[in-house]
Amino acid sequence: MQALYTQLEYELQRFRSYAQSIETVFIGGGTPSTVSPKLYEPIFKLIKPYLADEIEITSEANPNSATKEWLLGMYKLGVNRISFGVQSFNAEKLKMLNRAHGTQDAINAVKNANEVGFKNISLDLIYATLNDTKELLSLDIKTAFSLPVNHISAYALTIEEGTPFEKKPHMSKESLKITSWLFDEIKSNGFEQYEISNFGTYKSTHNLGYWQYKDYIGAGSGAVGKLGLERFYPTTILEEYIKNPLDIRSEKLSPDDVKIEQIFLGFRSCVGVDENILNSSEKKRAQILVEEKKLDFINGVFYNTDYLLADEITLFLSY
Repeated sequence: MQALYTQLEYELQRFRSYAQSIETVFIGGGTPSTVSPKLYEPIFKLIKPYLADEIEITSEANPNSATKEWLLGMYKLGVNRISFGVQSFNAEKLKMLNRAHGTQDAINAVKNANEVGFKNISLDLIYATLNDTKELLSLDIKTAFSLPVNHISAYALTIEEGTPFEKKPHMSKESLKITSWLFDEIKSNGFEQYEISNFGTYKSTHNLGYWQYKDYIGAGSGAVGKLGLERFYPTTILEEYIKNPLDIRSEKLSPDDVKIEQIFLGFRSCVGVDENILNSSEKKRAQILVEEKKLDFINGVFYNTDYLLADEITLFLSY
């Protein structure tokens, strides 16, 4: 936490001339709920002068470590949105995913957050696992909507290097038919899909900032920051980060890098793609997709009507 403070102090100076205020804060990238609110106090004191009015401040939390006391402590610091890593309400699935919490832990955590005073509560659900069925996923959705949440993130299980699932690639099993059905089920409960994995009656300002390609500070081991045409990568090795939190690798982005990322992010979210960033060839291809009702074109912006086709549409336009 001291190293994080040191890096954040440095980043606030680096970004100072580019932004007058911080629009959103997101505490994540692991298990923030294992850290006492008292240890966050210096961080909040440091950033307070930069915070915009009516700011969204989110913290991720694990149901097994987000006690009511922890939630209250974070709420008092100014956190006004909580995102729980629930993954599932099915006991067997949680066990398979190596989650430390049980079904009731997840339910209690959401209820406790509501009782503490959080108005914006989100939860993550994982799908595309080996034993997923419509029945199992339907119960997950039903349970989620029985709780005081206004946002759901639904992620397909992906196998990453260096994780316990690396040697079990068969654990991930996605079916386009099931995915489409799942998304429709969530939407049928009144939640708008505003990005390929995100649904809610509330749209996270922080999430939207990434898709709008805004600049952001990335503080912490393994975080990523972006300023203009430069991206910053603090070391991913925690011990090294503690020794020197200012050992930050930078990467220069080319205008082509920026453009392809804006197209990709725009088509996988409600942000869309401004026609002005496309060349004449890309605009023609986009108009073909409008005629085929794969894209909408409104006030100079192309919008994707099916986020599951985001990759294919980006490839079609760009290559």
